[in-house]
Amino acid sequence: MLNKTRGIVLKTTNYSESSLVAQIYTESFGMQSYLIAGARKPKAKIKANILQPLHLLEIIATHKDNGSLQRISEARQTPVLQEIPYDIIKSSLALFLNEILYKILKEQESDPYLFEFIHQSIRWLDETHLNLANFHLVFLIKLTRFLGFYPTATKEVFPYFNLHEATFSTSLPEHPLVLQEPHTSIFRNLIETEYSRCDHIKMSSADRQFLLEKLLDFYRIHRTNFKEVKSLYILEEIFR
Repeated sequence: MLNKTRGIVLKTTNYSESSLVAQIYTESFGMQSYLIAGARKPKAKIKANILQPLHLLEIIATHKDNGSLQRISEARQTPVLQEIPYDIIKSSLALFLNEILYKILKEQESDPYLFEFIHQSIRWLDETHLNLANFHLVFLIKLTRFLGFYPTATKEVFPYFNLHEATFSTSLPEHPLVLQEPHTSIFRNLIETEYSRCDHIKMSSADRQFLLEKLLDFYRIHRTNFKEVKSLYILEEIFR
């Protein structure tokens, strides 16, 4: 049976001489692996260039619950990304986001709210002309809302954030996985901001790098098998 769904491309692997296997996070079926026959041929019906990481698709595909490769019969970009593939800062951020999402979504089942959040975040990144130095920090924090460990905020301003408990507190925990001032206040500001105002949060490149590393620690604590992020060094270079 053929099904129509939106999808976000995360990874492709060559398969035989001319085909590809694309791992796509779909709105209707979660993460799926699709065999795309002949995608690398010059006159392919579904061309390999629309299967780049984070490209947004509308696909018509078979879906079977037996764990085998699914097959795509039709695919089109919707919308076509205008800047992410060509802008060095946006493409670097996309590379980082793609690696994070692939780690997180490997076995993810269908979640329309999570899908919509990721889809809209990619579109915002592609369309915006704001300074993007803080975008990935805000994205990582917002993503935790769908993963079950969103930071618990309080009306009171507390000096510490315990990464293990995902809570702000008045006392310093015994373990080192904690944020202290001034990083606690910056982190709170990141939690409370929207993408459209993330460029208003001022911090040094050293603070930004420190908070990013702590956020990745935060993910490692709360997500099994969340290991090294290889694209981290790219962000360290472009946001120095």
